[in-house]
Amino acid sequence: MVVGDFAEEIDTLVIGSGPGGYVAAIRAAQMGQKVTIVEKGDIGGVCLNVGCIPSKAVIHASHRFEHAQHSDDLGITAENVKVDMNKVQEWKASIVNKLTGGVEGLLKGNKVEIVKGEAYFSDTNTVRVTKDEYTSQTYKFKNCILATGSSPIELPSFKWSDRVISSTGALALNEVPKKMVVIGGGYIGIELGTAYANLGTEVTILEGGKTIIPGFEKQMSTLVSRRLKKKGVEIITNAMAKGVEESKDGAKVTAEVKGEEKSFDADYVLVTVGRKPNTEELGLEQIGVKMDDKGLIEVDKQCKTTVDGLYAIGDIVPGPALAHKASYEGKVAAEAISGEAAEIDYLAIPAVVFSDPELASVGYSEAEAKDAGFDVQASKFPFGANGRALSLNDAEGFMKLITRKEDGLVIGAQIAGPNASDMIAELGLAIEAGMTAEDIALTIHAHPTLGEITMEAAEVAIGLPVHIVK
Repeated sequence: MVVGDFAEEIDTLVIGSGPGGYVAAIRAAQMGQKVTIVEKGDIGGVCLNVGCIPSKAVIHASHRFEHAQHSDDLGITAENVKVDMNKVQEWKASIVNKLTGGVEGLLKGNKVEIVKGEAYFSDTNTVRVTKDEYTSQTYKFKNCILATGSSPIELPSFKWSDRVISSTGALALNEVPKKMVVIGGGYIGIELGTAYANLGTEVTILEGGKTIIPGFEKQMSTLVSRRLKKKGVEIITNAMAKGVEESKDGAKVTAEVKGEEKSFDADYVLVTVGRKPNTEELGLEQIGVKMDDKGLIEVDKQCKTTVDGLYAIGDIVPGPALAHKASYEGKVAAEAISGEAAEIDYLAIPAVVFSDPELASVGYSEAEAKDAGFDVQASKFPFGANGRALSLNDAEGFMKLITRKEDGLVIGAQIAGPNASDMIAELGLAIEAGMTAEDIALTIHAHPTLGEITMEAAEVAIGLPVHIVK
């Protein structure tokens, strides 16, 4: 501590203002804590600034462009449809600015002090925040919630450059590339690859595994593969990217495909092979925080680390790197600090891929349920038998409901189809509420809506389907 640096004492310090951190800060303040939140980047973290929100804005713009070009079946023909990426970027930025400004307003409205700077632990209840080259401040806290998020993994043979970009770089392009190679067929690669394919880019996806989007059932990822191929996207599985040669105007990627070396030209190479937790450069090792070999912090069911008074949430703890998981954990940690009997229950955390068609799941898959020892029934209903899906000219896909045979309890669901991202919420609520398939089947759903598919799948589960033949 330097002369004149008096430590400021606070109840709860939150490090990181993403969807985990800002939610934790607000909830802790609501429960009577004096809260300070530290952010070294922009308020809102990855999700609001370079992740979830901007990617969905670009994906939406790409869908609008594609629909404008390909609606002949509906009797709509448009000529000379163009996309201006500078205006797309301006529109995306306006959404980001509106949301990040809103988060800052919420923090201030809940009397959370916002400090811009980089935090480093001096001991188990002291953090020094470097604000700039000349200014720093020490904080002593009773409790601290770590919510520092994650960063894209950089491959040794694919260093970030003007031509080798991460998801952040892909969301900032002011041009529509002619060719793009995407390394990694997970949800980020598929979402951004689909967006640029919609905008007219010739996209090649190199995936090291057997299928794209490996976290979802094969039948679901197959639907996405089929739709991508219709857009002209080349998907190459069992492909190991080896290296890249860059030039002023592009790059050439070499990869091993089924034992043969092949090369692929591109204007940009998008690398989406996963994310790593931002747990370096915080000084966590010196205060005894237990982490695994990937840098993930060990926590209990209240998000407590191995150090008293120190909690961790979001991408820096084990589990899927999902914004809504981070927000949920943030509420649990904040309430635990405040003396509430809150603890984590991951039974119904949904997962969504904004692919084409959208994929969504919650609870157990059929295979997971069987592995867990449940005697289950899987009940499917196709989008093709739903009037609203047909009227949208988007009727490919299905809903699968997973129920226990003994009592019809809903324990999982998967959806592949339009608006799957919104439809999965009803199934998450059903699992949390302990509802049965009969409960859903007897719930009146508005007609004509995609939501009826949930009711129809439940009717299949109880053996009384109306709109498909048993």
